Amino acid sequence: MNRSPPVTDRLPALTRRSALFASAGAAALPTAAWAQTSSPANDNAGLAEAVDAYVRQCMAAWPDQPALGIALVRDGQPILTRGYGVKRQGTQDRADEHTLFAIASNTKNVTAAALAMLVDEGKVKWDEPVRTYLPDFTLSDPFIGERITVRDTLSHRAGFGLGAGDLLFWPNSDRSRAEIMAAVPHVPIEDEFRANYHYCNLMFVVAGEVIAAVSGMPWETFIQTRILDRVGMSETVPFTSMADASRSALPHGRIGPPLRYQGAMTLLSDTIAGIWNWDAAGAAGGFCTTPADWAKWIQVRLAMGALPDGTRLFSEARATEMWRPNIIVGSSPGPTAELPGRAIASTYAMGWQVQDYRGERLISHGGGSPGGISATVLLPGRNAGFAIFSNAEESLLLRALRSGIADIVMGKTGFDWIADCKRLESEGTARSLAAAVEIDAKQAAGAAPSLPLSAYAGTWRDPWYGDIVIEPRDVQLWLRFSRTPALQGPLEPYEGETMRTRFPDKREEDAFITFELENGRPVRATMKGVSPDIDFSYDYQNLRLTRV
Repeated sequence: MNRSPPVTDRLPALTRRSALFASAGAAALPTAAWAQTSSPANDNAGLAEAVDAYVRQCMAAWPDQPALGIALVRDGQPILTRGYGVKRQGTQDRADEHTLFAIASNTKNVTAAALAMLVDEGKVKWDEPVRTYLPDFTLSDPFIGERITVRDTLSHRAGFGLGAGDLLFWPNSDRSRAEIMAAVPHVPIEDEFRANYHYCNLMFVVAGEVIAAVSGMPWETFIQTRILDRVGMSETVPFTSMADASRSALPHGRIGPPLRYQGAMTLLSDTIAGIWNWDAAGAAGGFCTTPADWAKWIQVRLAMGALPDGTRLFSEARATEMWRPNIIVGSSPGPTAELPGRAIASTYAMGWQVQDYRGERLISHGGGSPGGISATVLLPGRNAGFAIFSNAEESLLLRALRSGIADIVMGKTGFDWIADCKRLESEGTARSLAAAVEIDAKQAAGAAPSLPLSAYAGTWRDPWYGDIVIEPRDVQLWLRFSRTPALQGPLEPYEGETMRTRFPDKREEDAFITFELENGRPVRATMKGVSPDIDFSYDYQNLRLTRV
């Protein structure tokens, strides 16, 4: 649910949007940016005070941000768990340490931990093929289907493209988990096995089904009874559908005009699940939690699986294995005089991203959902970790928080992350607005379709997604994704045999559809997103439509 571009001098990108902008901007940091100083917070109380002050500076710099949640742990103790702002824009309903936030892909490291527990019990082996536990499992590439292991499902190295198969559950779909698993064998694989990193939510759904098959209980039941209850995370729920709206930081975002992620900050839903319901894909990103509860999880991770009562959730050997890199995410020549914090390599382990940062090991993960982004950062060498939760999509605010707090914890402050992120935000907005103008201009000048609009109507089928229906309505066409209620709306000419959607639900991303003709009749079609800022989980590009 988050993409990770090649590593530069910064922490790994966490959000679904603006990763490219952040990556490009980081390369242009000024020479004197990284002034290494001693930390003003040499004790836990001082550290908490310094982080709290910095969070408040960030909130002031992004006044449209409704709420934030912060959890900070050092030396085995939570030293700051706090909410900031309001749960819903325009109200006085304040967020606090017990406010629920959707944390999306931060769920992945809990799924990995569940499998680690089963490895400890001798019921699962990391390097055993998935077919050992799911005998009917297969993939569109039979060679990979026979060989893909439990470790591979947690490492984003199976060979799928970025976000492949996400339209099975993003945006909110009516599919069951069984229906998602039935579609898995048809999702196209575009790369070689274990050759490159491609973020893949779909394989975490498979990992969740391995847990279910081996343990005899659904993923969510295992997570609740074997992990949440034992850790004492009584405020956390494995599904957004279980999140009490009155206790939740509700999702916000910018829905235009002219494009998604532009315009005024808007409430996206009265409940988290109203726009983010991944019950069927919970193992990839279903969690909602609070700063107070997630601090308990950070404690367990920093303690290498040990619980406060002296028992263990998983062994130290399994904890170490979950942090062992399995695939390179990105690399660089390493630190320079101009960029002394630049990482040599960023890697993905199992449910965690692992890299060097400022000469130390940094372990992290992010999460991005519509209306919410989050990050968890661990610094094992400092016995410290923190998490940031947000109920809006301000990705560069998250970058400023993540990097600024890491620097405070490490005592290597001196760079103005707020100013740098505001600069990148301004540059990115300008590029996006220019792109929107270009998209509209191209449509205005585009050639008309070669056939009457009615000729493109019909049922169009993809092997893994299913049916997309195009039907005449009055004097126009109407396109409808059969299993995704929000993705339906007018289809209008764009350029020649390419048309574009105009979904009335402006929270969703429009798409181009290009038809291929044979003997004067449309027979095949492909799709891609309209916006250059589109979230990668709108994997329209993986659809291969044929007319039924």
